Amino acid sequence: MVKPLRQHTRFEKARIVGARALQISMGAPLYVSEEELRENFMQELIELYGIEDAKSRFVLDPLKIAMLEYKSHRIPIDVDPHLEED
Repeated sequence: MVKPLRQHTRFEKARIVGARALQISMGAPLYVSEEELRENFMQELIELYGIEDAKSRFVLDPLKIAMLEYKSHRIPIDVDPHLEED
């Protein structure tokens, strides 16, 4: 991910995550591995598929994947901060 000049506002975060989720839904490569998806969403996978099947599946929701990428600082998107000049 591009190093932000400052912390993102909630609106910037929503824009970044939404844009990345759209990219993922259209087939863009992921910046997290299948194993990371399994680890982070194991409880949800167990609830959906059961203990045995959860080990061979991973999350396919583009928004959840984008949020995980954002939290782990792997999204290659940033916003122009429009810093005020003195």
